[in-house]
Amino acid sequence: MAKKSQLARDQKRRAMHDHYKDQRAALKTKLRESVDDPQARWDAQVALQKLPRNSSPTRLKSRCEVTGRSRGYMRKFGLSRITFREMASQGLLPGIRKSSW
Repeated sequence: MAKKSQLARDQKRRAMHDHYKDQRAALKTKLRESVDDPQARWDAQVALQKLPRNSSPTRLKSRCEVTGRSRGYMRKFGLSRITFREMASQGLLPGIRKSSW
């Protein structure tokens, strides 16, 4: 289990990302469209930099839904490798079975 502070920090970042997602997308679009006007491009870049740092999607960390573990994350299932193996062995993941040959 991950530390409570790490989980809380991640939840805070996800909430901030959701809050500023539309504003960030609009500024990015404005940046791409204002190729001819350097002043508009500059203004959009400055506005984008003034957004909170934690609202950036690159600061989000993929974590296991059950344990909060950040390493060994399997994106398709949203679980860490350890939790995936335990749940698959117990038959809790539909369509997953242990291979043998």
